[in-house]
Amino acid sequence: MNNRHKWRQKVYLKLQEMDTVVYLEFIRKAVQHLPGVTEKPSYNTPGFFVGKKLFARMKEDGETLVVQTYEREKWMEANPLTFFVTDHYLNYDYMLIALKGVSPDDLTKLLTIAWCNLATNKLIKEYEDQGYTKPF
Repeated sequence: MNNRHKWRQKVYLKLQEMDTVVYLEFIRKAVQHLPGVTEKPSYNTPGFFVGKKLFARMKEDGETLVVQTYEREKWMEANPLTFFVTDHYLNYDYMLIALKGVSPDDLTKLLTIAWCNLATNKLIKEYEDQGYTKPF
């Protein structure tokens, strides 16, 4: 087995761990009411898209979520152990979330905001027609 296959196998096994399964189920439930959301692989991990735009994905460690945001400084200042970036994400509108440290309410809010940031006006109207309001 070459290194790439070993890496994929390691990621696959990590995604089967109980904590990761629980995190993913929570995330799936948090985004299921958002119009136009699909789940498909992104870098061999579960990714959540609105249309063709990625708004969140599980990192390979199974303990960290990548989320699109325009307000990462606010979140990182409030709780730098839970909300952070690595050098890779410095020039992108994404933030990393340590899933062990985030509250369910904050995670749901961040996922919804990320969806709103990338959704079309038509999808946002559909969301509002369902009785929801934007979380910002």
